[in-house]
Amino acid sequence: MQNRRSFITSTGLLALGALLAPRGARALGKLAPWDLLTAMAMGRPSTDIGLQLYTVRDAMAKDPAAALAKVASIGYTAVEGATYTGSEKFYGMDSATFLALLKTNGLTMPSSHYRLGEELEKGEPVQGTLLHDWDRAVADAHAAGVEYMVCAYLSPAERGNLDHFKQLADTFNKAAEKCKAAGIQFCYHNHDFEFQPQNGTFPYDILLSNTDPELVKMEMDLYWVTKAGQDPVSLFGKYPGRFALWHLKDMDNSPVKKFTEVGNGVIDFKNIFAHASQAGMKRFFVEQDYCPGDPFASITQSIAYIKKNLADW
Repeated sequence: MQNRRSFITSTGLLALGALLAPRGARALGKLAPWDLLTAMAMGRPSTDIGLQLYTVRDAMAKDPAAALAKVASIGYTAVEGATYTGSEKFYGMDSATFLALLKTNGLTMPSSHYRLGEELEKGEPVQGTLLHDWDRAVADAHAAGVEYMVCAYLSPAERGNLDHFKQLADTFNKAAEKCKAAGIQFCYHNHDFEFQPQNGTFPYDILLSNTDPELVKMEMDLYWVTKAGQDPVSLFGKYPGRFALWHLKDMDNSPVKKFTEVGNGVIDFKNIFAHASQAGMKRFFVEQDYCPGDPFASITQSIAYIKKNLADW
């Protein structure tokens, strides 16, 4: 006779079998059986291959419609926005207009980047940031179909000491509460400065330890974490379930450690993807801040590697 726990576990597994695509099932299959119910409640990872549009920023500035059509033709099915802060527009368009353009190209924009807003521009606050007109930013994101609002970067003036990072954590929690009310997940995107120790402590640990684990997730940039001398998999173990988004870019094997196409450098993506469930990863986006030539050639090379080598993660 089944006890309550075995009944719930077995019915949960049946539900997962009905709901999960093969890739998601393989990823969740690495969890202990009882934890599968938790994973089901959290939602399964997306099968989209996304692109951070900063990679093709010049083309997006010149002709967003043509750039998005080209991104879609290469095989990307999702994008992550890189504009809004300051203009309170998505590439010069309101939410409805930009969403229609995305749909025309078979694309979605599940994630978009924003700035903190402590730093003034020409002595004036920057609108559409966490600190200035965030309510409108959240409303516009919701209207555009955005699922993740990401604080993309802290300028040198916005970093400061560990006490300031604790204040930033409080700011993130408050901004995330407004995101949650709109059905949006708040995230923070790292670079390498968060791993410069202060009094033996990384600012990144301060942000993770002082933010609500459900309200604030991380968008782990695998390049910057690796360049900082850190191991992504170790961070997954230290803070399981916190890394909902990833940025995929590779690091070349040179003293300069340049950006390079995914699969063209030293980062062990296969090993990292093997720990996607532990990380709590839901989506990833290819990003290459600087490309040696045509950015569209670089993103074509990256997606080809992903499809060939990471399709079964």
